[in-house]
Amino acid sequence: MPASSKKFHKKKTDEGKPKFNKASKKQFKTKKDSNGAVKSEAVALQLEDDVPDFPRGGGSSLSKYERDEIRAEVDAEFEAEELALKKNKRKKPHKKSQVMPDDLGSLFGDGITGKLPRYANKITLKNISPGMKLWGVVAEVNVKDLVISLPGGLRGLVRASDALDSALSNEVESNEGDFLKNIFYPGQLVSCIVLQLDDDKKETGKRKIWLSLRLSLLHKGFTLDAVQEGMVLTGYVKSIEDHGYILHFGLSSFMGFLSKDDHAESKDNEVRTGQFLQGVIKRIDKTRKVVYLSSDPDTVSKCVTKDPKGISIDLLIPGMLVNASVRSTLENGIMLSFLTYFTGTVDMFHLQNKFPNKNWKDDYNQNKKVNARILFIDPSTRAVGLTLNPHLVHNKAPPSHVNIGDIFDQSKVVRVDRGFGLLLDVPTKPLSTPAYVNVSDVAEEEVRKLEKKFKEGVQVRVRILGFRHLEGLATGILKASAFEGPVFTHSDVKPGMVIKAKVIALDSFGAIVQFPGGVKALCPTRHMSEFEIAKPGKKFKVGAELVFRVLGCKSKRITVTYKKTLVKSKLGIISSYAEATEGLITHGWITKIEKHGFFVRFYNGVQGFTPRSELGLGPGHDPSSMYHVGQVVKCRVTSSTPASRHINLSLQMKPVRISEDDMVKLGSVVSGVVEGLTPSAVVINLNSKAHLKGTISNEHLADHHEHASLLKSILKPGYKFDQLLVLDIEGNNILLSAKFSLIKSAEQLPSDISQIQPNTVVHGYVCNLIETGCFVRFLGRLTGFSPRSKATDDQKADLSRAFYIGQSVRSNILDVNSETARMTLSLKQSCCSSTDATFIQEYFIVEEKIAKLQSSDSDGSELKWAEGFNIGSVIEGKIGEAKDIGVVVSFDKYNNVLGFITHYQLGGLTLETGSVVQASVLDVDMAERLVDLSLKHEFVEKSQDGSFKGQKHKKKRKREASKDLELHQTINAVVEIVKEHYLVVAIPEYNYAIGYASIADYNTQKLPPKQFVNGQRVIATVMALPSPATSGRLLLLLNSISEVSETSSTKRAKKKSSYNVGSLVPAEVTEIMPLELRLKFGIGFRGRVHITEVNDDNNLEKPFGNFKVGQTITARIVGKASQKGHLWDLSIKPTMLAGTGEIGANSTSDEVEFSTGQLVTGYVYKVDSEWVWLTVSRHVKAQLFILDSACEPNELQQFQECFKVGKPVSGYILNVNKNKKLLRVVRHPLGALSIGNVFMDKDIQRGESDNKISDESMTTHIHEGDVLGGRISKILPGIGGLLVQIGPHTYGRVHFTELKDAWESDPLSGYHEGQFIKCKVLEVSHSVKGTIHIDLSLRLSLDGMLPKSPSELGGDLDSTGKRPEKIEDLCPNMSVQGYVKNVMPKGCFIMLSRKLDAKILMSNLSDGYVDDPEKEFPIGKLVSGRVLAVEPLSKRVEVTLKKSNTNGASKSGINDFSSLHVGDIVSGRIRRVESYGLFIALDHTNMVGLCHVSELSEDHIENIQTKYAAGEKVKAKILKLDEEKHRISLGMKNSYLTNDIDITEKEDSDEDIEETDVMDDEARSILLTDSTPTGMSIEYESGASSVLAQAESRASVPALEVTMDDIEHDDLDVLISQNQADNNDVITIDEKSKRREKKKAKEEREQEIRAAEERQLEKDVPRTADEFEKLVRSSPNSSFVWIKYMAFMLNSADIEKARAIAERALRTINIREETEKLNIWVAYFNLENQYGNPPEEAVQKVFQRALQYCDPKKVHFALLGMYERTEQHNLADVLLDKMSKKFKHSCKVWLRRVQMLLAQQQDGVQPVVNRALLCLPRHKHIKFISQAAVLEFKSGVPDRGRSMFEGILREYPKRTDLWSIYLDQEIRLGDEDVIRALFERAISLSLPPKKMKFLFTKYRNYEESRGDEERIKSVLQKAIDYVESI
Repeated sequence: MPASSKKFHKKKTDEGKPKFNKASKKQFKTKKDSNGAVKSEAVALQLEDDVPDFPRGGGSSLSKYERDEIRAEVDAEFEAEELALKKNKRKKPHKKSQVMPDDLGSLFGDGITGKLPRYANKITLKNISPGMKLWGVVAEVNVKDLVISLPGGLRGLVRASDALDSALSNEVESNEGDFLKNIFYPGQLVSCIVLQLDDDKKETGKRKIWLSLRLSLLHKGFTLDAVQEGMVLTGYVKSIEDHGYILHFGLSSFMGFLSKDDHAESKDNEVRTGQFLQGVIKRIDKTRKVVYLSSDPDTVSKCVTKDPKGISIDLLIPGMLVNASVRSTLENGIMLSFLTYFTGTVDMFHLQNKFPNKNWKDDYNQNKKVNARILFIDPSTRAVGLTLNPHLVHNKAPPSHVNIGDIFDQSKVVRVDRGFGLLLDVPTKPLSTPAYVNVSDVAEEEVRKLEKKFKEGVQVRVRILGFRHLEGLATGILKASAFEGPVFTHSDVKPGMVIKAKVIALDSFGAIVQFPGGVKALCPTRHMSEFEIAKPGKKFKVGAELVFRVLGCKSKRITVTYKKTLVKSKLGIISSYAEATEGLITHGWITKIEKHGFFVRFYNGVQGFTPRSELGLGPGHDPSSMYHVGQVVKCRVTSSTPASRHINLSLQMKPVRISEDDMVKLGSVVSGVVEGLTPSAVVINLNSKAHLKGTISNEHLADHHEHASLLKSILKPGYKFDQLLVLDIEGNNILLSAKFSLIKSAEQLPSDISQIQPNTVVHGYVCNLIETGCFVRFLGRLTGFSPRSKATDDQKADLSRAFYIGQSVRSNILDVNSETARMTLSLKQSCCSSTDATFIQEYFIVEEKIAKLQSSDSDGSELKWAEGFNIGSVIEGKIGEAKDIGVVVSFDKYNNVLGFITHYQLGGLTLETGSVVQASVLDVDMAERLVDLSLKHEFVEKSQDGSFKGQKHKKKRKREASKDLELHQTINAVVEIVKEHYLVVAIPEYNYAIGYASIADYNTQKLPPKQFVNGQRVIATVMALPSPATSGRLLLLLNSISEVSETSSTKRAKKKSSYNVGSLVPAEVTEIMPLELRLKFGIGFRGRVHITEVNDDNNLEKPFGNFKVGQTITARIVGKASQKGHLWDLSIKPTMLAGTGEIGANSTSDEVEFSTGQLVTGYVYKVDSEWVWLTVSRHVKAQLFILDSACEPNELQQFQECFKVGKPVSGYILNVNKNKKLLRVVRHPLGALSIGNVFMDKDIQRGESDNKISDESMTTHIHEGDVLGGRISKILPGIGGLLVQIGPHTYGRVHFTELKDAWESDPLSGYHEGQFIKCKVLEVSHSVKGTIHIDLSLRLSLDGMLPKSPSELGGDLDSTGKRPEKIEDLCPNMSVQGYVKNVMPKGCFIMLSRKLDAKILMSNLSDGYVDDPEKEFPIGKLVSGRVLAVEPLSKRVEVTLKKSNTNGASKSGINDFSSLHVGDIVSGRIRRVESYGLFIALDHTNMVGLCHVSELSEDHIENIQTKYAAGEKVKAKILKLDEEKHRISLGMKNSYLTNDIDITEKEDSDEDIEETDVMDDEARSILLTDSTPTGMSIEYESGASSVLAQAESRASVPALEVTMDDIEHDDLDVLISQNQADNNDVITIDEKSKRREKKKAKEEREQEIRAAEERQLEKDVPRTADEFEKLVRSSPNSSFVWIKYMAFMLNSADIEKARAIAERALRTINIREETEKLNIWVAYFNLENQYGNPPEEAVQKVFQRALQYCDPKKVHFALLGMYERTEQHNLADVLLDKMSKKFKHSCKVWLRRVQMLLAQQQDGVQPVVNRALLCLPRHKHIKFISQAAVLEFKSGVPDRGRSMFEGILREYPKRTDLWSIYLDQEIRLGDEDVIRALFERAISLSLPPKKMKFLFTKYRNYEESRGDEERIKSVLQKAIDYVESI
């Protein structure tokens, strides 16, 4: 029967002697009470699967005290029984004791004699023992252990080391780290053996069961003789072979083999080494000791163990299938006999039926045959447990269809076990699941009679409490409390959950708390309070109910916190590394603090790190002083890598955006402070806003190795480095260098291979040494390789002894391969020697730095003693001790400073100890506090001479000497002192000045130094004069520093053979290179013959073609080796060899004696994409631009192929740069132009690169008529033509009419940017400011424009395509063609040529009616017509496009006035509508008449445009005919058309305005287009504005837009000219006045209109710069006029002139006119955006200037508007980011950002809204949220807009304006249900009556718009109800 609850009755011993089974050899004991009745309570059911470490309450009805008391009594009884048994062994029992059921401490064995036991054997925690074999199911697979579900609901643990035998575990673990998951899987049936039992330290009364799966223990006793065919064996896969698997059974006596044919390997579960496999023995090879198996699952599951004779219990394995027969039934199971000799029991939970009812015994008659599997074996008691479970019998684990915590309402009671519990049938799918409910879990109170309360078949509500995997049995609970509360089991507990719990225990490690559902948790001591408390018991009292927050729930161990900040936190939590998204802000608590930061822990054990730079601490603050362990901090996730479980945090809530200025760039020089030291590097905190860190490796602390080591030993945190070079940037790690050589040459250091130039010497450092060479690194990862042969001058030198890693070196670039990105270097001292004194300068700088660090005080005041020892000064000292090498001197003023005089510096004097001497200071060592002195009279007297004023001539001589000493001067010096690293020398010729020279160099630091002696004379060069930068020292460079150390024999040979410049020498050719011939001569001398030193004229195609390697030639020395590395310069020119050539004394400094226009020849030595580089002589170079090399496009296309290295090229000198010894040449003669009148653009000068010559003469070679090669730089929009590059910085313009000979509709077709073309110069003009305009032509018909080969001619030349250049070329009635230049309502302009334009009036555009001239005559359209009139004086041409013959008439139309009479009624169509009347085209004629506005109607017409439209059919009466002026006056009054009224009294002053000359309203108004959605436009009516409209029509370049966002329209009335008052002064007539007064007023008004029109006709549109100049002078503050002037210049492709006009406008416009200035800035933006080079930089420069003069916010918005119009979204985004920082309090900025995100359909609106709310002031929140929500409704996601409105209405529910906006947006969307629901919410508010009226009115208006009468009545009724309720 099932075990009872955990209650025990008091037991009494019986004096009877227990019975023993002979076979068992173990005793068992039974107990009975005083009445002899067997106890009704059995062993408690052990449901250990899925039992939490903190168990639920309610397990027993007894209190803890009662349970402890009962257990104590039971223990006492057991002790008494043991004593009684010992006594009974000695004496014979008097009577037999009655056999009683087994209790907790014993198991029944087999072969029982006498009475059978009443209860089946069960495994419990009390009777389980080591050595017991069990069958189990793998429940969990962890990294370090396995969890096994055992019989009886017990759980065991298997360590990883016990999962496999040692023979396999090492091999498997070495191959796979997490090997358990690869071998085992949940649900796997395994056999195991108990190793040991440990008491659980965390739970009293619980024990841990440690198991082993080692087959060596389970198969102990197995031999090859014991195994039989048909037996099932389990083995490890030891190895996988080609045909099968070798199995290991834990025994060394035999092995197994499983063929792949006999193993059905599934795709999902491939076989791995160490895996368990079960197989049936097919064959036994006793010779080889191999067992062959088959692993077919069906065969294995059905294979029954045979009945061998004499089988031992040791050979029984759990899981073994046996044939058994029922021997008897027991109270809670059955007894079976199997394998002849063995008996075993089956408890009720392992029967064949999963749901045994109360009559289950009827199914098991005696001797019934069944198949059973062994469940457990206890060798000590020989007890065996069996199972009949169908799943287990078929070798499969029972399935699980339930989850812990599931609730089932319709579970049926199957069986009631009196006093024990209930068996239920839980309705799960697909099959029902048995569940058992213990009697203690049935109800809250104790149930006395279970069978009365529950009947079989009754349905109950149960909650799953656990699951026993081996039996397939669930455990449940029926208590009502189990269905309440958020937490029932551990699975219900989630990290971050806030829950109330009761404190049930206190300990030193924390408090144990219990949730309402019974689950227990731990609150650690650190989490019991916000701060660490000494006595937590004061707050945490047992029984107190407090609110906690769950921190983690791993491995069923729950931890909680009571920290108030965490409990009340509303921020999101991090419970896994995947949840740590960048930017997330959350709370965490500090767990560990280190110097470089601290660790922060979150929920579920997730941990992150906050670096020191993100703590917001100053440089000197320690994190531990500001924070403490356990402190709760608010932090932001900066980055997360879930795969590597890394989270980086910051305590700064807003990420610090690093501007480009704050970013550390590669190669930049920075400063920093030492933060800490590591064994290999120094950690630096950089002085930047970005709080970056860097490291200096030990080798990079100084150029000298000894200094670097010394610096590292004395550096301390806090020391500041003023200059550090950024060597490399690896992610967040910045590599720095303090090497003086690298810092000094930072700008020259290359970071990319493209920056490398061959034959240059570059500073670097050794990064690696290998046997074959040396690697030298520059900036970043740019690395070059120096082969062994190129590393040192001595070919046999060991590189490891010549260099060290990190050494500063100078490297000569020998070869650069850009394709493979490899560089070959030379480190030879002979070609890499220093050319300055930086090496020794760095030595003294670091020496001084070391001395300051070694001084005890921080400010270095201890080193002030050195100020008294200036170099060369005389100081008084006392002679002290005499040494072998000199004399020690002490000083009275400086006790701790010593002087030293070497014997050489005594000057022949004999000194006595204690005598006082005057000595001169030669050197000062501040670190050693040592001064080198001299008593030589030349030093002492020199210094004393300077101190006496009487000796003026000596002072004068000294001043002269120091004055004569100059940089780079070569001097003779005498060695005075030889130091370890440098020489102290004197310069006799310059008053014995003291100098210092380094003995070694960068590349020879590790090589043996050259030996020097005192008094030796050396030659040196002055490299640095005394200054603070040189510590007051004169620094020299020894000329011998570049000499190679030589053997004595070589030295002797060189002494015998000395060569001088001019000597003739025989030489042998050693190498032939493209540009030079390498030679060797003499002994060890090497030289070269430059390609220009072969022939006198430089015109040979292959100068070196006649030479061969090894050939001996005669050459003349023209340059010494010291001038050019280790190579002597030689010449083999015939004139040189003959002795007639001149050789300068110093050949390397030849004067560049060339003149402009001179023809020179050079050889190509380099070709790039734009330039050809020539060498004219050894020292003079020349460059030829691509467009100067040819004029044919095909030759320019093959530019690089035409010029090969070594090819001779001739050209004419255009420019001479004597400093760089560089010539600029062109291929054609320059002509006779003066070089002095050369224009040079300043911007081009500034933008010129260093390696290009100055273009000061870039246009002198360009003349009118020249044919040049060009490249299309830009295709100008519209009819702008082409911008063509004809020089490096020279551009010309091709007019639209000069593109092709023939008149084509699209002359730009066939041209593209970058295309090479052949062009002819038409005109070169100079402006007043000096700028040059070059007009070009591409027409092939011009002279010299035909291609060389006829095949290149694209088509027939158009001989008729001649363009009229002058107005004299035109005559009336002449046929012309042209392109439409501009279209206006009154007509259009066309281009006849580049200099001539013509106008076409509206009436002459076509024979028919033109409805839309802009549409029918677009800009650029080709038209044909005839000349009507030519005005040579005004240079005006009028053309007609009509086909009919006009006979040269200048006015259009056939004016047949004879057919018309005054008073006739005529019909016609309105041609055009003007503000002063209608122009009507009369039917059947070509004539047009004017109906004045006063003749339209008897009534006054306010707006004529709204009443009449062009094209409308009308009737009118002829009022007046003027044949002379060709004018017709019409009237349309009703009285004219209906009555025959005399019209003679009509005014005879009808408008003297002809139709073709009247400017329409559009021409007199200027519209500025608005780019905002409203599309507003503003109109200006004036006479002068018509002039500007004409100017606008002439601008072929797109207009410079000034949008409504960027311009204030209130002040634009400055555009109105002086005549505006006359034009607009219209007198309003009172219609009620008398007829006479009305008629008089009409006449006066008509006269005014006539006068205004005549004045208007006298004016014309500005067509020249002079006319615009007059206009801007009359309106100097008008931005509109200036912008039109700029557009006019752009139309002429004069971009620089347009810029100059913009600058002039900014200077001219009054400073108070900020709006006008802003308009100019905006136009400037548009100009640079279209024509800047590059546009982004040009716009930014203008933008930065504009910020200084105008409102920054307006300027920002203006630039933003320009970016948006031109669709430069990336730049707009960047600008908005800056604006949101600069103007973070501006609501408009944030709304613009939201609008842009929505327009681009990007995500991220919500973060922007959140950030805006943090930045904006509180009073702007409502405005921002409401407008952002409206934007969401219109352009984004309406749901987000609703959320915003809902959020703000929750806070401000009485704001009817917000309700109105919200309702309007919903009405716009049109969802009626949503709208009405929102109205209902609004009218349900309790607001003031006025506001409620507004809401009800809005609701009613909406319903009226829908037209639903019922709903309208409903709204009215609700309004009435509200009024009545007030």
